[in-house]
Amino acid sequence: MRSIALAWLLSATLLQTATPVMAQAGSESCGSLKNGYGPYDYRTDQKMLAIVDQFHFTPQVENLIKPMGQHFGGDFDYTLRASPNHHRALITLARFSRQVNDPQPPATRYSVDCYFVRAMRFAPDDMIVRMIYADHLTKSGRTGEAAQHLDYATFNAGDNAFTHYNIGLLYFELKLYDKALQRAHEAMRLGFPLTDLKSKLVAAGK
Repeated sequence: MRSIALAWLLSATLLQTATPVMAQAGSESCGSLKNGYGPYDYRTDQKMLAIVDQFHFTPQVENLIKPMGQHFGGDFDYTLRASPNHHRALITLARFSRQVNDPQPPATRYSVDCYFVRAMRFAPDDMIVRMIYADHLTKSGRTGEAAQHLDYATFNAGDNAFTHYNIGLLYFELKLYDKALQRAHEAMRLGFPLTDLKSKLVAAGK
């Protein structure tokens, strides 16, 4: 797994300081967040989510080897209703959607976009969700939308070095080298130890 994915899982909680970009027209159609179990915050409620991971987001599901039921979509749906901002489930769902080339894979209750909208509604201060979504949008060719989410995450990153570093990697993927360079400098100023982003920028002559 790329260093960006590891850093996502290590990043600390960020504080929201501005109105979210892209209010997502029609987000109401993505359903209520009320659920029979939860919903729980992936960042702070790991004890409550252990049973969800045990029965619905197993290593076999996360690695897209074998679903617990008939379809992977049912496992993703249950997990993301119990914890809308479940980072690993969002990463895997996005990857699965691209793999099957379907914006709403079989047995999912909502589109992939909707699951991200629900995650942002549930935890608007969770910048990791924004970055996961930006990565998915980039890989899906929706680069303009990806850049907007990264701009928002940049504005709200505070002094979180992991976040600045990961945003920089994602800007680099979008070939927004000036913005990637700014995030690299900020991550270094804050003491971030990894130098992959710096190496990428040097190799690209940026």
